[in-house]
Amino acid sequence: MYSKGMSTRDIEDHLRDIYGVDASASLISRITDKIMPELAEWQSRPLSEVYPVVFFDGVNFKVKKDGKVINKCVYSVLGIDTDGKKDILGIWISENESASFWTVVFNELKNRGVRDILIAYHDNLSGLANAINTAFSKTDSQLCIIHQIRNSVKHVSYTNLKEVMTDLKKIYGAVSEEAALFALEEFGEKWNGKYPQIYKSWEHNWLELSTFFKYPDEMRRLIYTTNAVEGFHRMLRKFTKTKTNFPTDDSLRKSIYLSIKEISKKWNQPVRNWGIIIGQFMMFYEERLVA
Repeated sequence: MYSKGMSTRDIEDHLRDIYGVDASASLISRITDKIMPELAEWQSRPLSEVYPVVFFDGVNFKVKKDGKVINKCVYSVLGIDTDGKKDILGIWISENESASFWTVVFNELKNRGVRDILIAYHDNLSGLANAINTAFSKTDSQLCIIHQIRNSVKHVSYTNLKEVMTDLKKIYGAVSEEAALFALEEFGEKWNGKYPQIYKSWEHNWLELSTFFKYPDEMRRLIYTTNAVEGFHRMLRKFTKTKTNFPTDDSLRKSIYLSIKEISKKWNQPVRNWGIIIGQFMMFYEERLVA
């Protein structure tokens, strides 16, 4: 029941109503704590040597600390292995993003056997780019296009929204980087009078926003669409929606881990078109994939 998303209070009420059993929320919490050694083993398990793509993103939860409820972010690192299978490599909890935080994450991944990540996909998380350049110096970074779009239009008036979205699509949907840069310049000429911050943001982040343009279509869709990580986060929210806040980091960790176990039961097939995609990866990274 806990792994399906029920809170300890809900389980307490359910056991009393259905079975006539009195089990306090604290007792249920202690029982579910039995999963912690398994969680620790999972978090330290050996990983694959090479991951073609790894997605870095986080979800915020409310956790009690020193008598107050604060926001903490759970970073669930999702990797696509060389067989095209999805796997959550681990979970890390932090109040603040920083290079030192991400250095810890990458060092853990390396200690567990990861020697190379070909493409890292992230939302310009603070400190991540510097940390990954140190830990995996050959890794290509791709900023999340979806997050970039959301950040771009959050202050656009409703009357302009549809037109701005259409013009942004001309940039990220272009057939080549040259065509995308031309579309970006056209966007600036048209909208800098009203929304200069949009052009400045795309121009400033262009190096990591445009990484996917050098790849064929199937690789592009895997990289810049967020189906894998967005789908995971939707399911994670589904399993944790009844828990408004968590009393400790461990209770949050426990809930996330059990949710991952439920979600990953369906991850028994490679991502769509993986046969084509891995062939394209071999064209770009053959030495690193077979080393």
